[in-house]
Amino acid sequence: MAGNVLVNIDMIDAAAARLAGHARQTPLLSSPFLDAVAGRRVLVKAECLQHTGSFKYRGARAALSALPDGVTGVLACSSGNHAQGVALAARELGRAAVILMPLDAPRVKLDNTAALGAEVVTYDRATTDRDTLAAELATARGLDLILPFDNAQVIAGQGTVGLEIAAQAADMLADVLVCCGGGGLTAGIALALEARAPGLRVRPVEPEGFDDTAQSLAQGRIVTNPARAGLCDAILTQAPGKLTFPILQRLCGPGLVVSDAQVLAAMALAQDRLKLVLEPGGAVALAAALFLPDAVPGDTVIAVATGGNVDRDVFIRALGAGAFDANRAA
Repeated sequence: MAGNVLVNIDMIDAAAARLAGHARQTPLLSSPFLDAVAGRRVLVKAECLQHTGSFKYRGARAALSALPDGVTGVLACSSGNHAQGVALAARELGRAAVILMPLDAPRVKLDNTAALGAEVVTYDRATTDRDTLAAELATARGLDLILPFDNAQVIAGQGTVGLEIAAQAADMLADVLVCCGGGGLTAGIALALEARAPGLRVRPVEPEGFDDTAQSLAQGRIVTNPARAGLCDAILTQAPGKLTFPILQRLCGPGLVVSDAQVLAAMALAQDRLKLVLEPGGAVALAAALFLPDAVPGDTVIAVATGGNVDRDVFIRALGAGAFDANRAA
């Protein structure tokens, strides 16, 4: 199975070849206004402009396109972005997709996943063991399980973001801040940069109260936190992955943690200054770039804006938060 394979740059290059003509190459954006807030140059990798509104399409398409021809259906578990990526990739490749999603997932993500042709099965994350339910569904329906981060082909697909950053920020010395849940994107980018842009160091970023990766890196072991809901739904995993964590340990700097207030302010600033719509989980890296100057050294910082699938009421709340100045968020 792909989940047991060690990921390397050759796999990332192969994923990039399979994604060519399908995934978008997203821009690296800047704004003098954001530079002024941060007190240095801030570059934003706009993965919110990727198909389905997040980087997750890359990993989904890479994983599904690597499956044997005999596989007719897949199962994925997701609060929404991996769900949409798998749903679109499955539709493009002519495979059925069943997506297991929590009842409290943002409505826009539930609706979009169904609209892309997937069968959505919901569950209560407070009372249901998701992994047990997923295993039962996969066995009963004969589906291949596509994990959101502990799958080597998914990590390879997400690593193509790193290949693009390496080409767009050639010869730079900077920290690359990545919104981190289970660590698939963070690990993939770190592997790509190790091979193609060693002057760029990856730093995982998480919301306060959900910093299992930061805790795990600090303690040198996987730390598991309780499952619960929060503002940054897209990255609220309980622990880094078994496949991703060793990569993060080897290649990443210390984890960074931001508050919900900083996240909402970053969302507002992204809309005001870059005309980007970010969801909370997709804005934590930008929040760290803007509001944690002492934790991130250097004259330049790169933040990966990972997703833009936000419910309207949350986005309105963020725009209201933008009415207060950046000094209050710092």
